Amino acid sequence: REEEHVKPEGFWREFFLLPPDKASLLRILEELSADELLHYQAHSRLLFSRAVAQIKSGTAPSDEVALDVSSSEPAPHLYPLTNQTLTAFLGGVLTKRYTNPSSDIIAVLAGLTEVDVVLTEFVNSLDLTIRNGKNSQWVIVLSAPAKLIQRTVVARQKAIEVALSLTSGAYQTGLVSYLTHRDLFPSLMKYVHDIDTHDRAFEPFLLLGLLANYNKFEFQNPYRLRLDDFVNESTIQKIVRSIGATCSSARDKYVAVQEDLPEGWNLSSALTYLGLGAFTPGAKTPPPTVNAEDAQERFAVLPGPEAAVLLATYDFTNANKLFDFNLVTLPTEHKHQESPFGGFLSFTSYLLHHAYRSSRASLYANLNLFILRILVEDQVLCKLLCDGEGKTSVRLCRQRLPYLPLAYGDRILATVILDIMIDALNHNLRRRLDINLYMYVTRLNYSCIDARLQGGDSLCLGIILRIISFLSRSRIRIAYHWSELWRALLSLLRFLTTYASDLSHNPDIHPLLDSLVNLIALSLSSGESFLPDPAPYDDLFYKLVESGPTLTKFRDAYNLHKDNDHNSIDTLINVSNHY
Repeated sequence: REEEHVKPEGFWREFFLLPPDKASLLRILEELSADELLHYQAHSRLLFSRAVAQIKSGTAPSDEVALDVSSSEPAPHLYPLTNQTLTAFLGGVLTKRYTNPSSDIIAVLAGLTEVDVVLTEFVNSLDLTIRNGKNSQWVIVLSAPAKLIQRTVVARQKAIEVALSLTSGAYQTGLVSYLTHRDLFPSLMKYVHDIDTHDRAFEPFLLLGLLANYNKFEFQNPYRLRLDDFVNESTIQKIVRSIGATCSSARDKYVAVQEDLPEGWNLSSALTYLGLGAFTPGAKTPPPTVNAEDAQERFAVLPGPEAAVLLATYDFTNANKLFDFNLVTLPTEHKHQESPFGGFLSFTSYLLHHAYRSSRASLYANLNLFILRILVEDQVLCKLLCDGEGKTSVRLCRQRLPYLPLAYGDRILATVILDIMIDALNHNLRRRLDINLYMYVTRLNYSCIDARLQGGDSLCLGIILRIISFLSRSRIRIAYHWSELWRALLSLLRFLTTYASDLSHNPDIHPLLDSLVNLIALSLSSGESFLPDPAPYDDLFYKLVESGPTLTKFRDAYNLHKDNDHNSIDTLINVSNHY
């Protein structure tokens, strides 16, 4: 009945003093369909407006209870102090399948006539809650006309969770525009600056990434402009460390499915090999072995939801040079931990190993390749990546054959990136080739040192070509298993030749073919300037001579002789025939 939702003021005052049973609220909302929820819109509007008013008042503990009604559950491994239940009110409302999402959600939350007032007040209250306060577990009311409230860390974090719930749940509607009209960037960065540890930077950074991408092609997004101008290095470093920790955590989920770190040969491993593992001193119970079918299912759902942080990482990398510098150079906090960039590279390795398993994994893999492209195209950062002083240890994926030679200890970052690219080439070969992924792998290393290789503006750059051209131009020689790179490139060429009938009709295949041929040609013409000794250079010549018939078939299968201005296939064939 209509009068049932009319409650006295005392009811609401007591309601927001009691800890919420968010699980029960979520269960009630889940049982209602979208149409039923619209039928009860008077109740939902009243609950939402009362919660907004309570947040705005800043009265403890009622404001935190009101935030709890609307907040979501943070990642438990990242936020142990605020391990709340799943999204309750906003989660239950925004996940329904409405006929008209924008207007229906507005009807449920505020009503068409009051939506501007209610949601503007809601976002303003969240902004003030996130902004005000320091790392204190007590609420201090300052005697000032504006009655500023110094919020606890918990309340500020809950406000970020509420904003994240609204943004992610209503992303395809117009409601997120209220969060772009009120710029939350200063409040989010102030929160990151105030926190004691980088662990809590995950959710504000994730929220920032979502807001920076909202309708970014339709209007001048204020959050993207903020990314360009942000220069607070201590806050950037906390964000970078949070990215590294998140990537390491996401990587560990792949390792939990299949342990791929080879065990060294010692007394314990020898006894285990002979079936006498029980007699090993200090023997530990080995982790349970996952069968192939279960492993396939578990790999298929990876990466986990924390991978969404890569979107914000890309935006910050694309916009801010100071962020790029810290991402590459920030060292580890503790001796036995991996650096933030090492964690990012490790996660990229696992993503690219399994990119073929789902479109979601492929998209995240492409996103990381975009980030790497931006970094290696910066000449200052590329020098740091190729410099021996910036060595670090990175765990690379070894969950599928073929394996690259195992490298222990600290390594030059450029060699790690080359390993990741080789694995990406080797482990995603299939008839329905992911052209975009291969394009980014081979594009990212192209340099303008030879305009003849560009073939106009149709050829794109790639990671391997960019690194090789930088090494060649700078005459930096690095020790590396170059034969593995030659083998991977020529294996891709043979694969493309074998399945030319399936791939030749793809309109995007020719830029890939040109990039691949030009990469091999550049390695051949400039190898003396970056290879450490004659052995890998000779190996490239021998492999080209062996591949002579394949090169001819490759050229004819794709009619590359008709487009000599864009590729150097005839050069490779002539070299092969000459020797």
